[in-house]
Amino acid sequence: MCEGVEKEKYRVCRKCLLKDLSEKDYFQNMYVYIANLPEDDRTGKEEYERRLSKCRECDHLLNGMCRLCGCFVEMRAAIALRHCPGSPPEW
Repeated sequence: MCEGVEKEKYRVCRKCLLKDLSEKDYFQNMYVYIANLPEDDRTGKEEYERRLSKCRECDHLLNGMCRLCGCFVEMRAAIALRHCPGSPPEW
């Protein structure tokens, strides 16, 4: 990971640009963020997988990003209060 990474359990480095991270480090950082979401904010596992299934079928998915809003769909799907930005939303 980058030099600015805090060693605290629930802190994710916010000082790195994506271009400064290797692909492996970037994805690790994203999954650490998802894993450390407060349980009350996190989508349940079954709902998370259902959301991702809908995203996999969507024409707006490109390299893990939603072309409608620019989010990384795995992060958006992991947050319970978020929804699909489509009109109408898929989830």
